Amino acid sequence: MTFLTLIFGALSGCFLSVLVGLVGSRRRIGFGLAFFVSLLFTPLAGLVVALLSDPLPCSDRRWGCFGTLFALLGFFFLVCFLLLLAGVFAA
Repeated sequence: MTFLTLIFGALSGCFLSVLVGLVGSRRRIGFGLAFFVSLLFTPLAGLVVALLSDPLPCSDRRWGCFGTLFALLGFFFLVCFLLLLAGVFAA
């Protein structure tokens, strides 16, 4: 596997996780938990969990501070992972 293939896979997984988070923002699960579940397992599992939760009664979005926190942490860990793959932190 080439380095660009790994980068494309990681970035597409994060992009799909953000989309799952957007689906979860209109449900009781919220953006943050749907995003975290899709990062932890797979975006497909996160989508299933988000769709199984009840929709919000007034169709408001539920972001909270967890959505921003999980998005920033997910991006930070993605950058660290890519730097480790590139060998920047090699001893």
